[in-house]
Amino acid sequence: MNRSLRVRALLALAVIALSLYITVTVPVRLGLDLRGGTQLVLQTRSTPTTDADSEATDRTLEVLRGRIDGLGVAEPTLVRSGEDRIIVELPGVQDPKRAADVLGRTAQLTFHPVLGTADSADDASRPLPKRPRDHVLPDESGTPLRLGAAALTGEDVKEAAARFDQQGGAGWHVTVDFEGDGRAGWARLTGEAACHPAGDPARRVAIVLDDKVISSPQVDPSVACRTGIRDGATQITGSFGPEEARELSLLVNGGALPVPVETVEQRTVGPALGAQAISASAWAAAIGTALTSLFIIGVYRLMGVLAAVGLACYGLVSYAALAALGATLTLPGLAGFVLAIGMAVDANVLVFERAREEYTARRRPSTRSALTAGFRNAFSAIADSNITTLIAAALLFFLASGPVRGFGVTLGIGVLASMFSALVITRVLAEVAVSRPRVRRRPRLTGIATTGAVRDRLTRSNPRLMYRSRRWLTVSAAALVLAGSGIAVRGIDLGVEFTGGRLIEYTTTGPVDPDRVRTALADAGFPRAVVQSSGETGLTVRTDPLTNAEETEVTGTVRDLSGRADKVRDELIGPSLGEELRRGALIALAVALGAQFVYLAARFRWVFGTAAVVALAHDVVILVGVFAWLGRPVDGVFLAALLTVIGYSVNDSVVLFDRVRELARESPGVSLPDITDRAIVQTLPRTVNTGMGAAFILTALAVLGGSSLTDFAMALLIGLVVGTYSSVLTAAPVAIRLHRSTPPRQPSGRT
Repeated sequence: MNRSLRVRALLALAVIALSLYITVTVPVRLGLDLRGGTQLVLQTRSTPTTDADSEATDRTLEVLRGRIDGLGVAEPTLVRSGEDRIIVELPGVQDPKRAADVLGRTAQLTFHPVLGTADSADDASRPLPKRPRDHVLPDESGTPLRLGAAALTGEDVKEAAARFDQQGGAGWHVTVDFEGDGRAGWARLTGEAACHPAGDPARRVAIVLDDKVISSPQVDPSVACRTGIRDGATQITGSFGPEEARELSLLVNGGALPVPVETVEQRTVGPALGAQAISASAWAAAIGTALTSLFIIGVYRLMGVLAAVGLACYGLVSYAALAALGATLTLPGLAGFVLAIGMAVDANVLVFERAREEYTARRRPSTRSALTAGFRNAFSAIADSNITTLIAAALLFFLASGPVRGFGVTLGIGVLASMFSALVITRVLAEVAVSRPRVRRRPRLTGIATTGAVRDRLTRSNPRLMYRSRRWLTVSAAALVLAGSGIAVRGIDLGVEFTGGRLIEYTTTGPVDPDRVRTALADAGFPRAVVQSSGETGLTVRTDPLTNAEETEVTGTVRDLSGRADKVRDELIGPSLGEELRRGALIALAVALGAQFVYLAARFRWVFGTAAVVALAHDVVILVGVFAWLGRPVDGVFLAALLTVIGYSVNDSVVLFDRVRELARESPGVSLPDITDRAIVQTLPRTVNTGMGAAFILTALAVLGGSSLTDFAMALLIGLVVGTYSSVLTAAPVAIRLHRSTPPRQPSGRT
């Protein structure tokens, strides 16, 4: 064993051992869409006196943190997003209405002297003309009270607590203790009220929370005029239940929000749906990996067995990396984890195909030397193709949000882990294996001593594809017209994330007719509700943004028709956030295409970069058009699939153009169409074998992944087929056409 092999072997063993330790000791953090709970995105709003800047948002976050701690939620998460947004994750919370009410209330607690009763309740909340600081609010019974200016605020409160007085008959109430100047202020306020006779409204003190009188008790007859209550304590009484009393004390203790907040996004996922998604994805990963491994073993024999072992190591390393980095594994991220298994095959296939060429076409003396040359010659294509996928992953991380951002993290980790498993772990195993005397005596056992069925057939047929480049471009143009007509005729069904609105998914005891539900919702005042079946016993309702009260009415209507309907998912996206996400999606697509062009133009010629980007745009339009014809929603998960397709497609183009560049250096006098035809023959086996490996994984996801992952897997399957076609029969013809229209130049190692 030479020195470089020993170093790689020690590195592989160290990484695998560390990954095993992390896997056993550090659990991966699951997103709310996998473990169940509620996520709220709150946006701060400016007031006439306070700007919703980053400082105000930070103060608001601290107040909200105190409120959530009081709710008793296990492992809550609060983070600031941008200058004016706060993301709140509440695991296990299935009642978003209560959480939103507690977090969103401004909690402006004030204590007012009562000046008397107003003439009518119609004056409620209306400033009085003669005394602008006075105002009228109805008390607990609806009697309008004329209130003076606030004498005390929540800042004067030391502590509030919810208590139950069984003996005194007060029931649930909230005790409030004042501190500092608040003690003297409370004594002064109650002392002035005590100067009025019993029964006089002016003997009352109004306790107001967010412009609502929650209690207006009379000062006890034992309190002397001008003396007041000097111990700095009082009770807020009313018809409180235990939850209401606890929430009120929580709001008082937490203090007032510096600025108002608005819920612009709300997602609630039931724990059953997350558990089902984990189970389905695990089955998809197991079956897809098994099928992929069997396929690789059938094609590459011993090298295929070692590649399968490398796949298992890839899964271990990538899982450990997720846990070590503290990354949150979301539902799209879980799909990305499964998908990256198929992508991990790519580097192995590239190496093995180059090793086959070295052994058969270039007459390497041994499988070991052929394998070494295969790793060396395939490195450029492996690096380029993985960098382009990392660009897509980075764009998802920086430009997407929520679960889709988690997909970008998982995809990026998967790409790096797959490169390590292929270039280090599989290489160590392969080099050790081909060094064994028994293997050296049986080179065909390795799988790299034969050319393979695909290469044999291509070599015998000797296709001259690029001499019919106009025909292939005509086919691509026809496909674009067909896809574009779907977009024009059927329109793009933008998901709730991009339009704003509410999406509720139910599971019912039996099949429910969507048309009946749609009619019932229209009669109930929701004529624009879109109702669709989801599986045999699933139902989704998509509407304009609904209040929580309206959502309760929608759920009641569904339950009236289905007998029983359990909510498994509830998403609310505000219209302003939907517009922002829609704009961000377009920016992500534009940046993705631009970034790929810049990278490819730097690595190759601008001709090849332009051709690859044209093929990518071709793939995007066709995929969106197919979804338009099928009436499937275009949402954030679709965006993740679309950017992944871009990475997939550009991988194939990079491998092809890398071979074109290499052949052009070796044969300077050969025309570009001839060089491209030779490159296609040499790289198509890799494209087919890699595509088959990914197809097994994606088919397993589409069949077993459930409704949450079906559209994602279907988009990737369509993109895989279209991308494989376009990288060969769209990108290459475009490159040839552009090459003919530019002054002749000879490709070099770096052009």
